[in-house]
Amino acid sequence: MDRNSDDDDDGNALQNAPFNGEAPLLSSNLFMDQVGEVVLTLNSDGLSWNSLDSPENGGASCLGIKLENEVPNEVKLSDVYAVELITKGAIYKSKLPKAGAVLLGFEPYDSEMYRFTVHSFQKSKTQPNLWVLAVYTFGHKDLPTCEMWVNRVNAFLNMEVGRPKNLLIFIHPMSGKGNGRRTWETVAPIFVRAKVNTKVIVTQRAGQAFDVMASAKNKELSSYDGVLAVGGDGFFNEILNGFLSSRYKAPYPPAPAGFVHPVGNDHCSSDHDLNETVTETSQHDEDQSHQDQSPLLGSEQYHGSRLPNSNQDTDFRIPSERFRFGIIPAGSTDAIVICTTGARDPVTSALHIVLGKRVCLDIAQVVRWKATATSKVEPLVHYTASFSGYGFYGDVISESEKYRWMGPKRYDYAGTKVFLRHRSYEAEIAYLEVDAEHTNSVSNKGYSRSRAQSFRNSNKCERVICRRNCNICNTNSVDMSSSATSTTPYSRPEEARWLRSKGRFLSVGAAIISNRNERAPDGLVVDAHLSDGFMHLILIKDCPRALYLWHLTELARKGGNPLNFEFVEHHKTTAFTFTSSGKESVWNLDGELFKAHQLSAQVFRGLITLFASGPEV
Repeated sequence: MDRNSDDDDDGNALQNAPFNGEAPLLSSNLFMDQVGEVVLTLNSDGLSWNSLDSPENGGASCLGIKLENEVPNEVKLSDVYAVELITKGAIYKSKLPKAGAVLLGFEPYDSEMYRFTVHSFQKSKTQPNLWVLAVYTFGHKDLPTCEMWVNRVNAFLNMEVGRPKNLLIFIHPMSGKGNGRRTWETVAPIFVRAKVNTKVIVTQRAGQAFDVMASAKNKELSSYDGVLAVGGDGFFNEILNGFLSSRYKAPYPPAPAGFVHPVGNDHCSSDHDLNETVTETSQHDEDQSHQDQSPLLGSEQYHGSRLPNSNQDTDFRIPSERFRFGIIPAGSTDAIVICTTGARDPVTSALHIVLGKRVCLDIAQVVRWKATATSKVEPLVHYTASFSGYGFYGDVISESEKYRWMGPKRYDYAGTKVFLRHRSYEAEIAYLEVDAEHTNSVSNKGYSRSRAQSFRNSNKCERVICRRNCNICNTNSVDMSSSATSTTPYSRPEEARWLRSKGRFLSVGAAIISNRNERAPDGLVVDAHLSDGFMHLILIKDCPRALYLWHLTELARKGGNPLNFEFVEHHKTTAFTFTSSGKESVWNLDGELFKAHQLSAQVFRGLITLFASGPEV
């Protein structure tokens, strides 16, 4: 199997010339569809081919115009997701005419051939993050020759590390414009060619995916390499919470002294004026001190004790390097997909999945302590992957629920109504101070006008955008293979410092990732990262409607500066608390409604892994 046929007359002579300084593992004369006769070479890193039909200088001319062949001459094995024999048929000659010839279209060779195809992708010339399917078809009159190539390439593909073999897939049939099923039907052939076994569940009711994930035995879940959501951010959030709710046990977020009160106690009173930012050093009693575990610590420490689940038969390690999540975008905004692949495209996402791409993602734990002002203290844990928002953001989601029949357009309609209403809410937010030495980007000079800055460094420098192979996300990332932990000042309660901001707010937002989408091309925070262990707290204080419109306009503009306003506070932090002064409050957690009068939140670095590689730019 390591050499071709010995019959030189059949065009199967082994080529011994090295490729890229490496002796070829296999090389044959074959016929490539729409190219012509080529020398196909297999090396340990990929396939390459050289045309034997092209003119000497690699170009051709027609009517005095030089023509270039757009077909590449190589493909990396890491970019190949399938190779397969296909039916015997025609192979067409090059579309480039030879000197003096007239281009009349493709012309088949005289006889049909045995054929095999190599499935890969090409990056769009205009949108580098968009991956387009590419199929390279080769033919030969000898069937064993084609079989040999298929077997040899498949052997290399089987050695590619991290590619999924078994996936659990949930389809939300009503996501976005109701295209969930059609979206899956579009990409399903990619999984079939890649020989990925799939168990597909089309949900019939809200919460079904949560229930399936929460009740699934760990042994059953371990038989899969990951779980996919065919839908939007909200549907992915449902699956994520179902997975974590029964398996991941972590301490509650840290909080300043006196934040959570026993049943029957009133809200904490404060002598500070409205719209004032103050500094507080947390003073926890013994019962609260265990909550001050920093999300920046190593996995074993900041994840807290893993309480056993009586319904589970085996332990499921979180974070898990092998078990990954994936999203096939079919929602209304698909911010998570855009931030992790760079494109809102089902085919691009499917290719990331079958090729086994991997990127870590921060997850925020949000704990609701009281649903309303008169509710008892009953902690309810929820997890978010992209964004938590109150005020304007919560009102838009709440209002849009009345117009679900409008599809994605309901968000624009609801947003307009909420903007014209221009409501502000009185609340108090406390957030954990982060020293500049523990951050990975610039100070918030020019982005926060509060009296107490969340960064101490006042020198503004260039913002670092998260992208593929991001140095910030890969620096000091969570070691999934080790239980070693590190110590930071935030692991010691006596050194935790809390800052407070109290007043009337149009909105309160906590962005874990940049949240780029079609309405906000740079996202809420352009330099937010996928896995740096921080979230960005954005406080929009009450202001005239015209100024708020200016802020929203900057948010919708590529290259805008939506945070560069006097009424905008931007704080980079690892944890925050929120207490409303109203009777009830509505939050938006990854596009889903969440009623919370009082809550706290913290971020866990790299808690889950996605089938993605990060955006190109």
